[in-house]
Amino acid sequence: MKASPLYRFRREFDDGAILEVVIWQVPEPVEGCTHPYKYRLFYGFLGRRIIGYDNERSKGDHRHTSGGEERYAFTGPEKLMDDFLADIARERSNL
Repeated sequence: MKASPLYRFRREFDDGAILEVVIWQVPEPVEGCTHPYKYRLFYGFLGRRIIGYDNERSKGDHRHTSGGEERYAFTGPEKLMDDFLADIARERSNL
């Protein structure tokens, strides 16, 4: 099985913020993970991440917020998207 894209989405907001989602199903788990997905989710501005979720090789599942980096309990792509979009909604409600 080759890697296959599940989600690829990009949106630019009127204020210049960018939301970008890339999720792949991969034949073998990424080092540090137990699931068959590779992902990177970004919300921020050019050169400035505000919220991010990814599973970089050897680091495993984690998220980035203004408070720093923390482990993320990945349970599936749908929950990942729900959590990411909820974080963005909270952030944008503070604008």
